Amino acid sequence: MSKKEIDPQTASEIKKELAELRAQLENQKKSKKKEKPKKKAAKAKEEKPKKKAAKAKEEKPKKKAAKAKEEKPKKKAAKAKEEKPKKKAAKAKEEKPKKLTKAQIAQAKKEAKAAKEKEEAEAKAAKEAAERTPEDDIEDEFSDEQIRNFQIEKMDMDKLTNKVCEIIADYEDKGVLQSELWKKLKLNTKDGARLALRLERRGLISREKLLQKGRWTYKLIIEQAPIKLESLVDSPCLTCPVEQKCDFENAYPEPSPLHCQLIENWVAVEFSKKKK
Repeated sequence: MSKKEIDPQTASEIKKELAELRAQLENQKKSKKKEKPKKKAAKAKEEKPKKKAAKAKEEKPKKKAAKAKEEKPKKKAAKAKEEKPKKKAAKAKEEKPKKLTKAQIAQAKKEAKAAKEKEEAEAKAAKEAAERTPEDDIEDEFSDEQIRNFQIEKMDMDKLTNKVCEIIADYEDKGVLQSELWKKLKLNTKDGARLALRLERRGLISREKLLQKGRWTYKLIIEQAPIKLESLVDSPCLTCPVEQKCDFENAYPEPSPLHCQLIENWVAVEFSKKKK
């Protein structure tokens, strides 16, 4: 066979095509080389987290479970250790107060009563000491007999007694301070106090303790007024025609002071005079 001759133009075109094909092949080879590392990197990126995640999933529960197994009993044991002593302490506190016997209760009440009485006695003594007067000291100093038979030198005690009672009677139920009375009678405190005690023992006056200007003293009040002759003036009994027959035990119409019209009229007149 005879070889066909290729014209130069066609030959150049074929060369160009071949050159282009070679260039394409080289480009494809290069692109393949570049793509391979990318795929590997992508695979590595995809695979590594998966492995880590898988490991985490596998390892974490195990660790937690292990921790739970290790820690839980410890906490319980710790709690048990902490709670047990508390319970024991609480029981000890509850058990300590034992019930008292009847004898112990009675003794405690007796002691409490004695302590209360002692406290009241001390309070009373303190009050009495604060309220004590010179008259109280005199009353303790002399016996009852000495007070009843008390005498002041160069004085008629009967007249003095009547005079004191008359002055006190003028004050009626209001009474008079003994310090004022002793000034009027020009008596010292000691004699005046003994005289007041003498009159009180005889039931003629009463003494009332009171606080005056920051000091404790006594107010004297009449209990039995002295009899005055003036009170008998105009008494119907002195000129009564049936005075000899008059008696408290007589029944009406027999004469008796209990149902005497003359006495009633006289008392009414005297009372009206006093009112004026």
